Amino acid sequence: MAARAVLGIDNGAFHYGATAAFEGVTLLLDDKRTALVGDNGAGKSTLLKCLTGELELTSGTLVRSRGFKLGYVPQETPEGLADLTVRAVLEQALAVQDGSDDWKIDVLLDDYAIAPEIAAQRFGDLSGGWQRLFLIAAAIRLAEPDLLILDEPTNYLDLSNINTLESWLAADAKLPLLVVSHDREFLQRNTERTVFLRSDGAHAFNATFIEARQQLLQRDAADAQRRALEGKEIARLEKVAARYKAWGVFNDKFDRRRKATEKRIERLEAEKTESYQARERRLDLHDGEMDAKAALRLRDLAVTVPDGSRKLFQVDALTVATGDRIAVLGINGAGKSMLLNAVAAAFVPDLEHYDGKAAIRFNPAVRLVHFDQRMRDLPLKVSLLDYVSEADGVTSKAAMGLLAKAGFLHARITAPIATLSHGERARLIFLKMRLMRPNFYLLDEPTNHLDIAGQEALEEQLEESGVTCLFVSHDRYFTRTAATRFLEVRKGKLVEIDSAEDFFARQ
Repeated sequence: MAARAVLGIDNGAFHYGATAAFEGVTLLLDDKRTALVGDNGAGKSTLLKCLTGELELTSGTLVRSRGFKLGYVPQETPEGLADLTVRAVLEQALAVQDGSDDWKIDVLLDDYAIAPEIAAQRFGDLSGGWQRLFLIAAAIRLAEPDLLILDEPTNYLDLSNINTLESWLAADAKLPLLVVSHDREFLQRNTERTVFLRSDGAHAFNATFIEARQQLLQRDAADAQRRALEGKEIARLEKVAARYKAWGVFNDKFDRRRKATEKRIERLEAEKTESYQARERRLDLHDGEMDAKAALRLRDLAVTVPDGSRKLFQVDALTVATGDRIAVLGINGAGKSMLLNAVAAAFVPDLEHYDGKAAIRFNPAVRLVHFDQRMRDLPLKVSLLDYVSEADGVTSKAAMGLLAKAGFLHARITAPIATLSHGERARLIFLKMRLMRPNFYLLDEPTNHLDIAGQEALEEQLEESGVTCLFVSHDRYFTRTAATRFLEVRKGKLVEIDSAEDFFARQ
C-alpha cells in the first residue's frame, strides 16, 4: 500500500462459541476514507468491536501503530448522557481533560454555526438526529483521532442533517474515516475506498461504492464462470479415468494412464477457483391486489404531536390510489412519522365501511401493515420461530422453512429476537408482515437498518408487487427509486410536488 497502515487486521477471525462471526479477514486502514459494507449478520459490528479493542480476535493479528488514537461513534447514543448538558457531553470528548482545551468547544460551536445557548440545553432533550450530530462533531473536532469510525452515521438523520454532516466531513477532509453504512448515496459521496465483508473474507477496492460494487460483481461472475469450466473438465477426465480403469483389466498401460488422469483430477480439485455463493436471504412483500381505484382518502386532517396539544400540519385533501408508492418529505420534526402513525391508528380492519365524514377513510378491501422505524412492538424475548408462527395458518414447520428462505440459520430460530442485529430484526418484521397478506404498507424509515441487498430487494418488490405504499425515508437513493409520487410538508400544509430533487437541493 502506498500509504502507511495505521490500523487493521491480518488474517483475523472471531467466533462466538462454535459460530464464526467472520474469518480470514485482512483489512488495512490508512489515510483514505473507507466504506465497510456487508449484509446484515455479516459480522460488521463484531469486526468494529475487534478494531476498537472491545473484543479480542479468536485468531489473527490486530495491527495498530504505536501511539495511534482511534475515535468511534456507535450506532446508538451511549447511556448516561441524557441528563448532561450539551457542553458537558462535548467536554467529555476533549483530548485533554484538564480544562485547558475548553476553548475548542466555543470554536466548534462557532465554526459549525451552532447557537451558544444550545450548549446549555439538556442533551436528552435534543432529537436523536442532533444527538448523533453532536457526538460526531465532538469526535471530529475535539477528540483529535488519527482515524474515526462512524457506525451507521446517517441513521435517524433527516436530509438536512445528512447534508450538515457531509459539510462537516468535507471541512475536515484530511481526517481518515472508516464508515459502516447502508446509505448508498452517503457512501458514494464521502468515501474513496470500499471494503466488502462477506463469509469468504474482506474484499477491498480502491474505488467509491458504486464502482467497487460493480467490480466485485464482475469478479464474482468471472470466478463462477471459471469454476463452471473447471467442473466440466473434471467431469470429462472422470469419464476418461473410468474408461482407462475398465481397459486396464486387459492392458497395464491403461492402468498407468488412469492413475495419471486421477492425479490430474486431484490437482484440478485442489486448485479449483473459489466462487462466492451468497446465502439465500429473501425479502418478499405480499403481492396484494385491490379491486378499487382509491385505497385511502384523507380530508381536513390535522396532524398533531402524540398528545394532540400542538398541530404540526394540515392535510386538506389527499387520495391515495391503488398501486401508488408515495414518499412523504419534510424537515426533521415536521410530522412525517406522525402522519403515518395517524393513518395506522385509524385503520380498523373489521369495519366494512368508514364514516363518510371521517378525516381518514380506507377502502374496505385494504389490509394494512405498519413498519415503525424504532421497531418498538417487536417482542424481543420471544423466539424467531414463535414470532413467525403467530401468523394465521403458519405451522411451526412452515415457519422454519420461511425463516430459512429469509436467511436465518436453523441454529438461531429458537433464540430470542433480542439476539438479532437491527438489520436482522427489520428482515424478520418484513417476513411477518408478508404473512399478514397486506396490500397497503406504511413504512417509516424502512431502509434504516436493512443492508444494501435488502434495500434493493425492497425496491424491486415494491415495484413488482403492485402494493400501495406510503413511506418516509431520509435515504435519497431509495426515495428516488421507490416512489411514484412525492408529498412535502411545507409551511403547515401537505402539498404534492413533481419530484424529490428540488426538496433535496433545498436541504
